[in-house]
Amino acid sequence: MVEKLRLGVIGAGLKAAEYAHSWARMPEIEFVAISDTTAFSRQRLIDVCLAAETTAPMAFADYHDMLAACRDELDIVYVSTPHAFHGEQAAAVAEAGLDLFLEKPMVTTVAEAERLIAAQKKTGVTVVTAFQGGLSPLVLDTRRRALAGDFGELVAISGMIWESWSANYDGHWKQQPEISGGGFMFDTGAHMMNTVCLLADSDFASVSAYMNNLGKKVDIATAVSARLENGALVTLTAAGEGPRGCASYITFFYSRAIVRIDAWGGWREISVDGVDEAREEAEILGNPMKNFLAIRAGTMENSGSVEMGLRFARLWDAIKASAAADGEHVRIAAP
Repeated sequence: MVEKLRLGVIGAGLKAAEYAHSWARMPEIEFVAISDTTAFSRQRLIDVCLAAETTAPMAFADYHDMLAACRDELDIVYVSTPHAFHGEQAAAVAEAGLDLFLEKPMVTTVAEAERLIAAQKKTGVTVVTAFQGGLSPLVLDTRRRALAGDFGELVAISGMIWESWSANYDGHWKQQPEISGGGFMFDTGAHMMNTVCLLADSDFASVSAYMNNLGKKVDIATAVSARLENGALVTLTAAGEGPRGCASYITFFYSRAIVRIDAWGGWREISVDGVDEAREEAEILGNPMKNFLAIRAGTMENSGSVEMGLRFARLWDAIKASAAADGEHVRIAAP
């Protein structure tokens, strides 16, 4: 008989409800408790569990109450709340000694990342950030081949991502800076930044960035020029205003190869020593809980680790600081 891991949820919004349809039917998972500030969201997730013919989870309006009441009845907590709440909630879960599956981005600042790292080191819990790209087999295989030296030395990275985000999320919490932590670059663009951070295999050394809000309260377009600690140069462009749709293209230039891949790991094109490999495509993950469980069991690399989240946070803090100073060069202190 498969051992059921007891799951708690902080933030029962649309993403959590979407995942719950498959998670509630997984033999390894049992929904035990959920928390959300709105009764409608709590009931929606409960209804998903009941439709899967499982027991209704306990419901709380405040996640502090859930952790206090259910600490000994939980194994894992999934956090899916607006970005600005991740830092406090993730640290509280880790400090309670519970494994954590955290929606992207991990946190909004370096200080929050460092607090979470301290909590993770103290309790030894598993912490994974749910970036589809970081869990993609194409991205992970690219990382493996790059680390093995198949492509030679990394020379430069050029990444872009676009979406009709400004119109798609007009009035949404994602465009409220006090809870979003940023605009398009920190939301959809976070997928690009995370995949670059993962595959670059280096921290960022310096950053120059510009942002344009295009009349909104948060950034809609962002341009970044940066240098990695390993010497490679990076350019990133995020355009959250445009025709309907969403796409990303990231090119990694190595001394022996050119690798093109999208931010979510949905496709990959590789040319090594002038020889093109066949284009590969992979379905973007629809149920990342399976990957989380594999990481927790030690059978899969944790590409969404707290250390990777800290690299991402250092980059994001530097982008914000540079953009606020009209593109002024910002050096990132070595870890």
